[in-house]
Amino acid sequence: MGLAWRNLCHERTRFAVTLCGISFAVLLMVLQGSLLTGFMRSASRVIDASDAEFWIVAKGVACFECATPVPARFREIALGIPGVIAVERVVAGAAVWKKPSGKSQLVYVVGTEHGAGREFPLPYLSGSEGPLKPEMVMLDESNAELLEVSGAGIGVEINRRQASVAEVISDFGSFIGQPYMFTTYRDAVQYLGLSGEDVHFLAVHASTGSSLARIQSELQSRMPEVNVWRREEFAWEAQTYWTMLTGAGSAILTAAFLGFVVGTVVVSQTIYATTMENLEEFATLKAMGASRFYIQRIVLTQAWISGSIGALIGVSITIPLVRLVKQSIAWVYMPWWMPVSMVAVTLGMCSLAAIVSVRKAVSVEPARVFRA
Repeated sequence: MGLAWRNLCHERTRFAVTLCGISFAVLLMVLQGSLLTGFMRSASRVIDASDAEFWIVAKGVACFECATPVPARFREIALGIPGVIAVERVVAGAAVWKKPSGKSQLVYVVGTEHGAGREFPLPYLSGSEGPLKPEMVMLDESNAELLEVSGAGIGVEINRRQASVAEVISDFGSFIGQPYMFTTYRDAVQYLGLSGEDVHFLAVHASTGSSLARIQSELQSRMPEVNVWRREEFAWEAQTYWTMLTGAGSAILTAAFLGFVVGTVVVSQTIYATTMENLEEFATLKAMGASRFYIQRIVLTQAWISGSIGALIGVSITIPLVRLVKQSIAWVYMPWWMPVSMVAVTLGMCSLAAIVSVRKAVSVEPARVFRA
């Protein structure tokens, strides 16, 4: 450990360059990983926020943003299944939001009945047990400036109908270019110009202790015209659709993969270059009778020291950077395990890079040190 550290510190400039390379690789991987994770999370955010065990959706619908009508009578059919305790109607669709300045902006209206879930923006206001009043809406803080909303109480128009902002919420930033706008089922029907019984999704709640597999099977057998998905299944379908089957998702996925590849190459190159610069030292050690295992341990230790310090520097830079990016891209998300896993990945890459370096170090001839 001591010799490895002295080798690294002997050429401080080279060591600094190595740390910069590793830090940049970690920054790149964490940032791209946060973009990908945030995109996938945002793709199913509305679904995950509900407490419903099942979602009934039209055939061919793979995500919440592709709302398609389902027969309204399916709600009564679902309520007749033993173990089902509640079924909420959900509608969604694009509408024109007229700003206080008179300008227009497309929004994605989401309307649901009371009971969708405590994490869902409806039906309760923050700190209140009272339901949302008629003609009241909620929107995410990331879209407040775009929609010219400075706070609660602002009056607007949605498809030529009056509305008022009840609350500005957080963590529901949109990635589709149309800000989410949440309201009650009845108001959403009015804003979207639907009939009083139209429904796009049915959120089904099951009683505690009931067999979810049985309920899903019965729901699907009685309603073969639609898909009956567990909440987790619908969320995964939405994530897969947006990530794998759309240009935006594919671009982010490709960028994340390239970020990992570039990071691997950068780390490998810096560790290999550091080892090559120290070949004279390894030749000296071999001339003094050092074993192959001893030299291997020095090279690996140097790689781990460089990787650990570089990863910590990269993570410390990335965390505030992601927060800064989040101001422009609201759906960017960096879970706690992302930087932790990248430290482990970096150490693994350093170890792999050191394998090539080890072969070079242990194969150096002791006589090399005597060559002038």
